[in-house]
Amino acid sequence: MWKLKQLVAGDEEREESFLEDESDGICSLSYTQRMYAFAACLLAGLVCMFLSIIVFVRPIKFAILFTFGNLLAVGSTAFVIGPAQQINMMFDSARIYATTVYLVCVVIALICALLVSLKS
Repeated sequence: MWKLKQLVAGDEEREESFLEDESDGICSLSYTQRMYAFAACLLAGLVCMFLSIIVFVRPIKFAILFTFGNLLAVGSTAFVIGPAQQINMMFDSARIYATTVYLVCVVIALICALLVSLKS
């Protein structure tokens, strides 16, 4: 837990990337605020995914709720480790295939929802 708190608080020195250069003053949330934002974002994502199961018979509503639920759940970890670190970890050589499959599934779900809405 100490290592996570140290990572979230930014106590250890790390290289600055091009994303961090412009956002020094913007992302100044405390540890507690980050944990609350993480929990709220994760909970909203889980609620969206649960609601998508309920409206499974309506493809447009299902695709929109399921996609936003997934994006909220995955994006919630950006509050814990930061958006730049989240993107770097997602496109790491060990995770690039999983990230690609995930992003392709999200795009396919949205395209299918768009096609169904245009058809009806």
